[in-house]
Amino acid sequence: MVKIRNIRKTFGDNTILRGIDLDIEKGQVVVILGPSGSGKTTFLRCLNALETPEAGQIEFDNAAPLKIDFANNPSKADILALRRKSGMVFQQYNLFPHKTALENVMEGPVAVQKKAKETARSEALRLLEKVGLGDKAGLYPYQLSGGQQQRVGIARALAIQPELMLFDEPTSALDPELVQDVLNTMKELAQEGWTMAVVTHEIKFAMEVADVVVVMDGGVIVEQGAPETLFANPQHERTKRFLKQIRAK
Repeated sequence: MVKIRNIRKTFGDNTILRGIDLDIEKGQVVVILGPSGSGKTTFLRCLNALETPEAGQIEFDNAAPLKIDFANNPSKADILALRRKSGMVFQQYNLFPHKTALENVMEGPVAVQKKAKETARSEALRLLEKVGLGDKAGLYPYQLSGGQQQRVGIARALAIQPELMLFDEPTSALDPELVQDVLNTMKELAQEGWTMAVVTHEIKFAMEVADVVVVMDGGVIVEQGAPETLFANPQHERTKRFLKQIRAK
C-alpha cells in the first residue's frame, strides 16, 4: 500500500495542494480527474518528488518500507529512494532526443541503478517488445510517432521496476488516432497487476480500468469512489459540474 497524508504545496502566494490524503492499494488503478488548475498534476509530481511539498508524508508499506515526511527536509537519499519506487510517464514524453529508443529505456537502470549494460539492454529490449516497439529499438525519437514515443516513455518508466506507475495525462499531446495504442498498453499493465495513478480526462478508460476514481478541485479531493458509482451518481456539486463539462466535449 502507498499511504499519502496531508500533502501541501504552494508556489509563491498560490496554494496548489491543500492537504491531500489518499491510500493506493497494491495492484490498484487510481484515476485522478479534475478541471484545469485543480492541482492533479502537481499532486502526481509530488509523489515522485519532482515537486517538493512543504508538508505531508508518503509511505510505501511493503517488504522494503519507506516513509518520507516532507516537513522534516528529507535527505537526497530519501528522495532518490522515492524516485526508485515510482516511475513517471510524462505528458510530453521527455525522451532524450540524442538517444535511441533502446538507449532511452536503458538510461535509468544503467545511470541510476548501476546495472550492467548487457543486463539493462536485455531488459530494455523485452520492455520495448512488451509495448509493441521491439522493431523500433534503434530509432531516435524524431523517427517515431507521438504514440510510439509515449510507449517508449512507458517502457522507460517500467525499466526501473517501480512499485507505483505515475501517468500525467499520457494521451493529451497525441493525435486522436494515436491515443488508443497508448491506452491499450496501459490497460495491459493494469491487467498484469501494476499499481498505477493516472491523471487523465479519458472517461472511457476510467470506466473500464480504474478501481478508484478521484476528483480534485481547488487543491483538494472533493470525491472518490468506484467508477461505476461515481460516474452514475456523483454526490458533490463540483463533481457533477466537472463531469457535465467533460461529457459535453
